[in-house]
Amino acid sequence: MDFCYYITFPTVYFALRAEALLTGRPFTFKMVPVPRAISSSCGTALRCSCQDAKMITDFLKQKHVEFESVHRLAEQALKNRF
Repeated sequence: MDFCYYITFPTVYFALRAEALLTGRPFTFKMVPVPRAISSSCGTALRCSCQDAKMITDFLKQKHVEFESVHRLAEQALKNRF
């Protein structure tokens, strides 16, 4: 089963700041709506691979970019949700 990680942020400002700082770096990521499996409220999350999750969170901490939490979700579980 394939898994990916979702990093959530307290505000859109921090999500956009993370995207700006990570763009052009050797990380694979995508900004996406927060999956319903994580929260029923709307928001923006950063989706990344298992390999990049630790490096990305370490980088964000170094740059003082706040994030709320990191969630590991199965890709298949997300595809089966409506």
